[in-house]
Amino acid sequence: MPDKVPAEQDWYKFLTEGETLPRHFHHLMGLLPSSPRCKLCNSPFKGWGGFLMHLAGRDQSRYNPRYCEKCERFEQPGGAVIELTMLFADVRGSATLAEQLGAHEFSQLMNRFYTTATDILVKTDALVDRLLGDEVIGLYVPGFTGTQHPRRAVQAAQRLLEATGHHTPQGPWLPVGIGVHTGSAFVGVVGGVDGSPTDFTALGDNVNITARLASAARAGEILISDAAYTASGLDLGELEQRQLELKGKSKPTDVRVLYVSRE
Repeated sequence: MPDKVPAEQDWYKFLTEGETLPRHFHHLMGLLPSSPRCKLCNSPFKGWGGFLMHLAGRDQSRYNPRYCEKCERFEQPGGAVIELTMLFADVRGSATLAEQLGAHEFSQLMNRFYTTATDILVKTDALVDRLLGDEVIGLYVPGFTGTQHPRRAVQAAQRLLEATGHHTPQGPWLPVGIGVHTGSAFVGVVGGVDGSPTDFTALGDNVNITARLASAARAGEILISDAAYTASGLDLGELEQRQLELKGKSKPTDVRVLYVSRE
């Protein structure tokens, strides 16, 4: 770990603008073989160039393989409050599925879901917060996704429903409900009891709102908060509107309901 831990303003700049690198460094990294590469600094992950980057501490991130560990800097404790968009995807009826399928077959089904969801999140420039139980969480952070993070999250949600078969006549191979919300949250690394960093995550009321949207979504539904839908700039036609009474909230939460078109 570097001697100097980034201050909150450094985290804020990093999370909202991304890593600032000299142009010649980015170009130099592009001359080294070979792809895939870090989206920010262009460092290669394969070939002899990838071996050099390994020695330099620029291995692929375990949170999002499109970035290197240096660019993420997620080994250092700290963070900042920023506006971002969050996507929570929940498997509906997972307990019943586990009972019906048995442990081995159910684990294979969930691994397929994790792989499918991770591929979509990574390709839409999300940071994969966690794959836990029957849930997948993606964080669309401006410094990595850009200013269009609400739009990318909604589009990712659509792709995930399509990838799980919700658009097919025979129905999904796994029933999934998704919540998407835009708001402010603390984003960064939280440490363990001994002060060592243990996890990169988002914390706060808006994170809880997103989780509850996903819990309220029926199979094949994407519940998009009005905040996320407005910020996305998307025109998806006359979407169904609902007011949800979410646990811990004194006022109803307005959402738009999005489905994927069936074949």
